[in-house]
Amino acid sequence: MRLYLSFFGISFALALILTPFIRKLAVKSGQVAVPRDNRWHRKDTALLGGVGIFSAVIIAWFSGALWAGWSVFGQPYLPMVLCASGIFLLGLVDDIFNMAPQHKLAGQVIITAILLLFGFRLGWTDAKTLDLVLSILWIVGITNAFNLLDNMDGLSCGIAFIAGVFLFLYYYLNPAPGAFSGPGLLLLCTYLGAILGFLVYNFNPASIFMGDAGSLFIGFVLACLAMTGNTSAAGGESRFFHLLSVILIPVLILFIPILDTGFVSLMRKLFRRPISQGGRDHSSHRLVAIGFSEKKAVLVLYAFSVASGLLALAINRLNAGTSAVLIVLYLLFVLFFWIYLAKVKVYSEKSIISDHPSGRITPLLIEMTYRRRLLEVLLDLVLITVAYYTAYLLRFEGDPGLNFDFFLKSLPIVIACQISFFFLFGVYRGVCENTSARYLISYGKAITAGTISPILLLLFLYRFYSFSRAVFVIYWGLMLLLVSLTRLSFRLLEEGVRRENQKGKPVLVYGAGLGGQMLLKEIETNKALSMTIKGFMDDNRDIQRKRVCGYPVLGGINDLEKILRDQPVKEIIISFRENSADKRREIKKILESLSAEVDVREMKLTIN
Repeated sequence: MRLYLSFFGISFALALILTPFIRKLAVKSGQVAVPRDNRWHRKDTALLGGVGIFSAVIIAWFSGALWAGWSVFGQPYLPMVLCASGIFLLGLVDDIFNMAPQHKLAGQVIITAILLLFGFRLGWTDAKTLDLVLSILWIVGITNAFNLLDNMDGLSCGIAFIAGVFLFLYYYLNPAPGAFSGPGLLLLCTYLGAILGFLVYNFNPASIFMGDAGSLFIGFVLACLAMTGNTSAAGGESRFFHLLSVILIPVLILFIPILDTGFVSLMRKLFRRPISQGGRDHSSHRLVAIGFSEKKAVLVLYAFSVASGLLALAINRLNAGTSAVLIVLYLLFVLFFWIYLAKVKVYSEKSIISDHPSGRITPLLIEMTYRRRLLEVLLDLVLITVAYYTAYLLRFEGDPGLNFDFFLKSLPIVIACQISFFFLFGVYRGVCENTSARYLISYGKAITAGTISPILLLLFLYRFYSFSRAVFVIYWGLMLLLVSLTRLSFRLLEEGVRRENQKGKPVLVYGAGLGGQMLLKEIETNKALSMTIKGFMDDNRDIQRKRVCGYPVLGGINDLEKILRDQPVKEIIISFRENSADKRREIKKILESLSAEVDVREMKLTIN
């Protein structure tokens, strides 16, 4: 570990020192990224940052390999380093001369094919030809995924660092003698040091970009390192679960670049836009569009990358059943979050969930999922299975053992009963996106009936022999939680984002009753008002210092001076239905005595 940390530090210091010099060289030579309509940055920014990353990695790696023993630590990975150098030069030529996308892709395939000649390839199947094709797709795909992810300050570089850290932890905690071990970990450490050193200058606000030379290089190296290490399955699982873990671990570690590339490609295809065309339609751009700052948008994607990495590490420590449940739940969360991002309007054409979408594929998707409720039924099928199996895991302390046969025997009954009662209680009649808390009662009734009916059927068919009552109690609670969260997901996301990212004139609502809550809803949903709520003011002492709809009740009219001292309020809106004019005059007198420049208005409810 001392060897790894030493050369991580050397690589970090080299990148930290070299990058400012390269930035000056880029500016003097005119290698500057100029703002364009289809690019995100708004000021001229130096390019060629990838030169610093590449130089730091190569110098530190060669030094470390020579120090530790070239024949062991350097020679095995020399072909990879040389091919990565080729990818770097390809990207550098693109940065300087602007290559056509097809020529750049052809160069990547050629360099990847050369690397495969030296035995660097995936081992996912028994078919060597298939593994060869998958290896090319993997390396080229991940390489370009990081290139596409390089669309906001610090995003691609930061995700590469996080993925590299989890890759290092995975290989270090699960050593495989002769397969990866020390030589690969040394290369990975120098890679991480260079990335972190460059990230100091690339994080928002970035003073230098790494360009295609850097993004292609970091993607290529990470793709190669992710497929050359330990592929042993944990816990002596079956061949199927062994293969699943071999595939899932690198995919989860590199999940965010894979997800963003697939998401952008799908959305552009649906709107008949070239996939290779640049644009402001990536996940990061959509996060900014819903109200996050650039820095927060990048940090949100960092958080997803960390969660994916932790899940990859957990797979190797947990049994197959527990791992499967965690993966399904995580993927469901990701699915709903990215569906929410897909709703953000970034194209001039109609949204894919519009009532009148354009294109041929889109209407079919809407017909199958949104209008026909098929997606909702399929989602419930997954939720029922996950909740019921998780109930068995919790009841039998993570290992159903012989009880797994009873799970398989009863699962079809549980699914049939639960889906039937969802239908009978009208769960599939509402619009999922408009679900609110009042629907929870219907969900509770349907889930309760869907839990009791399988018990009665199993009692009739098998006299409930060897079935656990506790399993159904746990299932009821889990199902209620999962269904509520999935149905309310869009509303929870929307309100959470809106509350976190309110912008506009800071206002105070006088009156925390029904009128004040109606006013709050209007301000939150009507962006044209350009207001942000700072809290309520109410003369009722029972609710003062408490919270209403998540906002504090700061005090009454007698506390107005202190409230204005603590809060940057520009306007007070009175929400009383009666005597609002009298309250307005009273507040204005207080404001005049305080010489406070605060507007006062009344809320009026008009029904024509």
